Amino acid sequence: MLDLLPARLRHLPARRFPVRQLSTGICLLLAVLTVLPAPALACPFCSAPSLTLSEQITQADAVILTSWVEGEKATENSAGSTRVKVVEVLKTVDPSVKKGDLITLPRYRAAKPGELFALMGTKAATFDWGTPLEVDRAAWEYIAKAPGPKDPPGKRLAYYMGYLEFPNAMVATDAYGEFANAPYQDITPLADKMPRERLRQWINSSETAVTRLGLYGLMLGLCGTEEDAALMEERILDKTEDFRLGIDGVMAGYLLLTRDKGLAVLDSAKLKNQDVPFSETYAAMQALRFMWTYGDDAISKERLRQSMQILLDRPELADLVIADLARWKDWSVQDRLMKLYGEGEYDIPSIRRAIVRYMLVCTKDVPQGENAEIPASAKKAQAHLDQLRKQDPKTVKEAERFFFIR
Repeated sequence: MLDLLPARLRHLPARRFPVRQLSTGICLLLAVLTVLPAPALACPFCSAPSLTLSEQITQADAVILTSWVEGEKATENSAGSTRVKVVEVLKTVDPSVKKGDLITLPRYRAAKPGELFALMGTKAATFDWGTPLEVDRAAWEYIAKAPGPKDPPGKRLAYYMGYLEFPNAMVATDAYGEFANAPYQDITPLADKMPRERLRQWINSSETAVTRLGLYGLMLGLCGTEEDAALMEERILDKTEDFRLGIDGVMAGYLLLTRDKGLAVLDSAKLKNQDVPFSETYAAMQALRFMWTYGDDAISKERLRQSMQILLDRPELADLVIADLARWKDWSVQDRLMKLYGEGEYDIPSIRRAIVRYMLVCTKDVPQGENAEIPASAKKAQAHLDQLRKQDPKTVKEAERFFFIR
């Protein structure tokens, strides 16, 4: 498992990763495990809850609004109980569940008479009610009017967009979760409807949950102006030693707005500058990957390759960079990789294997057909492989053993 981590996480001095930043390593490990191309299933810079409320409602047999009536406190021999009254029925498969009914729930839950709770239940012989969800009238209205998972994405996301950063924390978190679960291609059509001014405020506010910053940065990149790009640049260039969750999404949104000009800024401030924290460089690397996959050539493929090549100067990132360059079919760095093979800080198993795999991928990048001419890049890679097989047969054998192409 250790070998899956970027080289820097294995060799970095402890002073650069204090205890408060331990979550950084976990985030990076998850990123590394998904480094190979795969279908985009959700927002690129979001972390989603397990189930949104609309998904839970779809799965439930009954959804009701209740008010607290009374409760029996727990004792040594009993978990107690809670009695609630049905105020409103949003959904039920059993018509016997109706307004005015009294329901007794297992376990005591402290509340005041009249306080509201949403209940979701599944039907067996009787209803099995889930944990009561404390709501107010605004939260219940949000739940009751919310589009379901089967509604058109544009309709759904337009609704939830109005509840981002809603005063009720549960509602705001759930609305964010709907965006976090949404594929990027479902988010982009909403650009003209996005709340540009509020996005600016959220990105610039210390009160905004850091888990949402990546989404808001991406959204501002879709709907923003040059003025917004300047704000994002200022935020990106803030000097910090802390891990900034979500700054990768801000960088991606910034590149959507500024293109080559903005990429030159990231090159200088985050890719070439080896004094910035590793997490900042990695965030910029993630922004490059985003632009490659989703940028629609706002920045040319060749220009993105050039920026990624800068990171070959960083041994702590080299294995990941080499894998990306192979996936991007950048065969121009073969000689450079051969010079790095086994040299100084690059002489670690993960980097040696990455170089071998790069050469293997290059040898497979050939036209189909019996009479197709093998490209010069593939011939050169084969010669390098032959050389490495003599120089380091163990690494080549290991790389070939687990080699596959998606």
